[in-house]
Amino acid sequence: MTEKKTKQAFTIMKDDSTDGHGGYGVGAISLENISPVIIDPNEKRAFVDMGAMHARSEVERRVKFIPDKSEVPNGLLYWIVWVTVESGEQGPYYHGVAASEIRVDRSIKRAYKSMPEHVTHMEKSLKGHVIVDHMDQTSKDLLAEFLRQFNPEMWACASEQLKASLPLKK
Repeated sequence: MTEKKTKQAFTIMKDDSTDGHGGYGVGAISLENISPVIIDPNEKRAFVDMGAMHARSEVERRVKFIPDKSEVPNGLLYWIVWVTVESGEQGPYYHGVAASEIRVDRSIKRAYKSMPEHVTHMEKSLKGHVIVDHMDQTSKDLLAEFLRQFNPEMWACASEQLKASLPLKK
């Protein structure tokens, strides 16, 4: 009988993983300050769906994901935007914002999502990057409006890069 070693690829921990205990999980990434915002340009709505942390958001349920976009030619566009909040001198603010595409075709129960892109964008958001230039204008407008309305104080304290990437509609 051969034994397979399972390797812990990703650890989600609450509180500070470097609090000095030196045991299992030290150096693991804390996802406590990140939230997935779903942008649905089809229905013109934006909302937080914590199910996306485990690929179980409203738009991800009841479909099989395929890594090839060409196999979902009639898929509706959605975005999962990884939004990280940090605390600064003026209080909490939007630190990182990175959008990842999803295409869903409910008629064939198939969807496209690039898992490496989602993981990379989640990590970039945690590091304070703003990655929204590849989004369509309607989706960017929905995201901008959502972030402004969700917490005006956090928007006011956000970086100039984020504000320039998501300007007010004219």
